[in-house]
Amino acid sequence: MYWFLVIIAFLLAGIKTQKPKKYQKVSVIIPAYNEEDTVATVVDVVKEVSFVDEIIVVNDGSSDNTRQEALNAGARVITHETNKGKGEALFTGYKEAECDIIAFIDADIHNLTSKKVEAMIMPILEGKTDITKTKFARARGRVTELTAKPLLNFFFPEISFEQPLSGQFAARKEILKKINFEKDYGVDVGIVIDADVLGISITEVDIGAIEHDMSPLSDLNLMANEVVRTIMSRANKNGRVIMIDEIGYFIRMSIVGLSLVILGLFTIFFVNFVPLAVGIMIGIIGIIIAIYYIVKVIVKSIVMFRKTPSGNLIKSFIKIHFPLIISIIILLLMISTFIGAAHFENGVLSIEPNSRNLIIYADDSPRDNTISVRGPYTVDTAIEDESDQIRMPADAMMTLGVKENDTIRIDDEVYIISNSRDGEPNILRLPKEVQSFLDVEDNNVIQNSRLKEVFEESLITHSYENDNTTVHEEYIVSPTDVKACTYEIFLDNNSIVYSSGIFKKNSTYDISVDNKYLTSFKFKKNTNITFNYDNHTVEIIFTDKNTTSIKQIPRQNQGNFLDFNF
Repeated sequence: MYWFLVIIAFLLAGIKTQKPKKYQKVSVIIPAYNEEDTVATVVDVVKEVSFVDEIIVVNDGSSDNTRQEALNAGARVITHETNKGKGEALFTGYKEAECDIIAFIDADIHNLTSKKVEAMIMPILEGKTDITKTKFARARGRVTELTAKPLLNFFFPEISFEQPLSGQFAARKEILKKINFEKDYGVDVGIVIDADVLGISITEVDIGAIEHDMSPLSDLNLMANEVVRTIMSRANKNGRVIMIDEIGYFIRMSIVGLSLVILGLFTIFFVNFVPLAVGIMIGIIGIIIAIYYIVKVIVKSIVMFRKTPSGNLIKSFIKIHFPLIISIIILLLMISTFIGAAHFENGVLSIEPNSRNLIIYADDSPRDNTISVRGPYTVDTAIEDESDQIRMPADAMMTLGVKENDTIRIDDEVYIISNSRDGEPNILRLPKEVQSFLDVEDNNVIQNSRLKEVFEESLITHSYENDNTTVHEEYIVSPTDVKACTYEIFLDNNSIVYSSGIFKKNSTYDISVDNKYLTSFKFKKNTNITFNYDNHTVEIIFTDKNTTSIKQIPRQNQGNFLDFNF
């Protein structure tokens, strides 16, 4: 029992108890300049918030009764003898505040409520952020939309607040020590930019509708000038002007160099009429230009990072460098493609790039996919116990018009078509005798467009299953798509097959049942065939539509057009 109690004591001692959160005092600073009509109302609303410990009104050289109204409302008042500007008023309040969290609220808000004040301060009290700034429902500010947002988007694209000049915000006092307070209307945007550059967490809080006094045009002009000055000074201080101007030029020239490298490679491998020497020269010039300017981009970028270390700076860098990054990725993909197509044999390096084929069907014949990207396929030997199978990727099946378990006759031998093995999406596995007949070898790469040529003249039996009826369609692979005729098969007035094929006018085609000859017909334009078998009525309707196919239907004595299994 004694040892049991000792163990329990040790376990309890090892459990970490959560320390109670230290009480955080809150100060509210209200800058006021000639706001005798509203300042007392704002103070009264703030007093309703239970966790506010201190209310300071900074009377910024008012010529009206602002000071007395604030005192009567119960606020502590600090007075500037002359009007020094909103930024100076905020800074004065910040220095005099004795609490841990400071909120700044304008004195001219007509519909302020305690809930709006709480919404602004609570995220900080709860430890969710270091700074909150507000957004609210009202007509967009002209200075915000025409001045602040365009400049921020250009120099600080990672800043995407709806209202960067909202005026109301709150922050931890220890955080505000890192902020440079502007003396004028630039203070709001200055705090937002400084927080972004320093990596301080800042959250935009929606406090609902706000009714402000509308500023006259002359005041808006002054405000716009001060906001522009603040943004530009911060952009210059934090290297954003260099990033946009000088680094931007280096990035553009780097892209020119990379584009020339890509053009050179493309010319070497795909443009026959341009001499090889010209393609090589273009590539070399591109390499020199790209290396020179990419080095300059890297050097300037390192200087900027050392000057303004911040995680948020990376977001801007990614946006500014994005075109260069994409160009580098494209070049790397091209180079990796060429490396993957390189073969070294007997002292000779051969690079033979193969590409996938983009397939777009413009006709209205039924297909699983009207657009797809297919191939290329690499030839390999069939595995030991699959000498009667040909394994091909789904894309290759689509090109040849077959599906799994269809059959293909090559050199009078019949092979079952199977899907590729797992992990071999573009491997075409062929028995050795098939490789020999088709004149291909292991590791040969076949483009999708050449697949029909490789299997030319092979006889394919394609199956359509419908309830208790199976229809086998036979066709010979044509090396190219040619004009074809569509046909639809109806069994007892129900459509069971819709397909297309290449028919020769006035040629005879056979139809069988259970692989036994049943009937023949001579193909003519808009031919319709009807026959009866074992209480079933079969009708085949041909339509001369604008479609193409590789399915060359075997004529009489070459094979059966259709074979029914009822």
